[in-house]
Amino acid sequence: MSTLLVVEDEAITRDTLTGVLERAGHRVTAVDSAEAARTADPSTFDLVLTDLRLPGAAGTDLIAIAEPTPVIVLTSYASVRSAVDSMKQGAVDYLAKPFDHDELVLLVDRTLRTADLERQNAALKSQVEAHYPVGGMIGESPAMQAVFDRLQRVAPTSATVLVLGESGTGKELAARAIHDASPRKDGPFITVNCAAIPAGLIESELFGHEKGAFTGADRQHRGLVEAAEGGTLFLDEIGELPAEAQARLLRVLQAGEVRRVGATGARHVDVRLVAATHRDLRTLVAKGDFREDLYYRLQVMEIRLPPLRERGGDVEALAEALLERACHRLNRPPLALTEAARRAVREHDWPGNVRELENAIERAVILADSEAIDTAALGLEPTPARPEGPTDDLSLDEYFIHFVRSHEGELTETELARRLGVSRKTLWERRQRLGIPRRPG
Repeated sequence: MSTLLVVEDEAITRDTLTGVLERAGHRVTAVDSAEAARTADPSTFDLVLTDLRLPGAAGTDLIAIAEPTPVIVLTSYASVRSAVDSMKQGAVDYLAKPFDHDELVLLVDRTLRTADLERQNAALKSQVEAHYPVGGMIGESPAMQAVFDRLQRVAPTSATVLVLGESGTGKELAARAIHDASPRKDGPFITVNCAAIPAGLIESELFGHEKGAFTGADRQHRGLVEAAEGGTLFLDEIGELPAEAQARLLRVLQAGEVRRVGATGARHVDVRLVAATHRDLRTLVAKGDFREDLYYRLQVMEIRLPPLRERGGDVEALAEALLERACHRLNRPPLALTEAARRAVREHDWPGNVRELENAIERAVILADSEAIDTAALGLEPTPARPEGPTDDLSLDEYFIHFVRSHEGELTETELARRLGVSRKTLWERRQRLGIPRRPG
């Protein structure tokens, strides 16, 4: 039963409101003035309904006092102006007298449901932030704590951020965390995968074009940079950006201006850029494949996401969180990992990082025949043995090149990725980084 405070100076209207709302199942306290309402403490009720014009005060004066309780304003002086003014001051809705009883009950019920959902969401958000303080990201390891520290420091600023890390480490999640904790959180968050857009189209997609700029440009097109106005633009795999697009992006960062393809003038834009890549931009700069001036513009704040194999006990905590999420999303009852499955999760190398772990967990939830997920359901094939000797990145890259070149003639890309324990996207990315594109045929 919801508790309602009715503030109405006309006795007949006050009694009518009380009767209608009590018959609808609510507990009603009715008073005749703003002073009496203050004494009753409106913030302790589930909803306040107040006349706009009260003796000695306006009903809207109660809005601030009632927070966070929602307030509906009632008035016989129905006008667009008074409705707009009430809403500007924080009223959740407006109802003109004389009002229909059914309409009143529906409005009250809808407002109470909305307020209840907002309270639940606030409680859930508070709970999530208590456990995962940065954008829902999970991690107790020192490496992730260092990442969280940088994210929290840079988010409130307007600085450009470069997020580095292997495929599947959560670069987009980090970018989203930066946006959500920034003053731009109410603005758009636009994501662009530079590797997924053909080179001939990327300038038009990012920066827009004018009508007639090229064959097929039959109308003006607003690019994704402009679409991110007032918010954040996340450019994933920025190392794949063609040279011309790099020059246009540099202009955006230097002058806050974007020039559409085929346009003679530039437009001002207010956009924050977060870029990400799994490639070594310094190497690309040295080879002449990436502009040095753009690289230094991007490197205002650099955040490196550690691979899952370097995050210690985080992998088990991540597995538990991903399992709970997958059960909810796939409408399955709560499931648990067996001790053997936990051990397999801890010992697996996870070359595909968090994305590979998430895929393994989701597959296990789908295939699980009981409440316990065993190692068979996870489907973890042994990670290919690393070469003996040094285990630095160079040795791993050499092994990757050797394995791919030795087996690409007999295995499909899907089979190669599975044998290596990575996704096809990761396989493609490593081919590009190591300069071993797929052989024709």
